Amino acid sequence: MSKRRSETKGKLMREAEAVIDELLAWEEEVEAPDLSQIEEVVLSLRQRLSEKMAEAMIEQQERVREVPGPQCPKCKREMRYKGEHSKEVSSWVGELKLRRGYYHCKKCKTGFFPPG
Repeated sequence: MSKRRSETKGKLMREAEAVIDELLAWEEEVEAPDLSQIEEVVLSLRQRLSEKMAEAMIEQQERVREVPGPQCPKCKREMRYKGEHSKEVSSWVGELKLRRGYYHCKKCKTGFFPPG
């Protein structure tokens, strides 16, 4: 197993354990929960874990591949790397907080935050 994979796996396992611990703590606090209550807490925790998993995979992709500057959609010139920036992104699995490389076209003043 590669070092990156093992680090990512460790991070995700810690996130999963924290979610499981939170579920078990909730179960100890709530006396005789009904199906709706159980579903509500499980779906909430699943959402949070899904977001963490997606964030980890997106961050991993940037580390795995060195990407040349993307082509500017307006002038077709290569965009320049401007360092890492943070951004919140809405996705199918929820709100993701990403820290990624940011690219900018000096001529067109267009910015790009992969993966798109």
